Amino acid sequence: MQNARHILRFDSVVILLGLAITSCKAEYPACDSDRDCKSKEFCVDRKCQQCRNNGDCGAGRTCGSGRCSPIVGYCHDKSECAGGLECIANHCRTCQLDSECPIWTRCDQGRCIKACTADDNCRRGETCVNGACVAPRSEPETKHSCSPEPVYFGFDKSLLTAEARTTLKKNDDCLKNANDPLTLVGHADPRGTTEYNMALSDRRAQAVKDYLGRLGVKPSRLRTVPRGELDATGTDEAGWARDRRVDSEWR
Repeated sequence: MQNARHILRFDSVVILLGLAITSCKAEYPACDSDRDCKSKEFCVDRKCQQCRNNGDCGAGRTCGSGRCSPIVGYCHDKSECAGGLECIANHCRTCQLDSECPIWTRCDQGRCIKACTADDNCRRGETCVNGACVAPRSEPETKHSCSPEPVYFGFDKSLLTAEARTTLKKNDDCLKNANDPLTLVGHADPRGTTEYNMALSDRRAQAVKDYLGRLGVKPSRLRTVPRGELDATGTDEAGWARDRRVDSEWR
């Protein structure tokens, strides 16, 4: 009977110790696990903090001493850089190489500038058009009974309109009477950045190529060439509407 009382007393002590241990919860910012911390915090070395490494902070921020801080000079584009600095690899700084600058620009004394300001800045035989050195394009020879018509696009659009599809069906009839390959030259109006307009004109030329392919024209006969705003001549909406097009040129 006495042994039973000793055993019962021992069990009670163990239970009380267990309750004491479980009730002794770490006081913030001390912690035993992430569950003891606030939302989006981590328990590191038994202390709640904002981050464990840079990956916990997101773009443009770095982890130091457990806290996320902005990276000095971090940028997404040039508009976020002061003093005319360039945004290169997400950091505001001066350029060192032409390859660090956007398309159709070059590095000049730490700044990205347009590739040319006059014909004298270009190689022999090239001309300076909208700040870029461009080789002259020879006029296509007139040797076909028909000439494909230009296809026009809406502002900042590369989707074919109903009118554009009608034009391409006419062009398809013209292509059936000739076997020569065709170059689809994409254009854009001068609004927007040079690199954006170049990509937009490429999408327009590709849209024409894809539609002609669905009409039965072999893809091997078609080549796309983006020209962006290089050949733009418009100064108002009517002129810009003519700049937003894809030309078809016999090769």
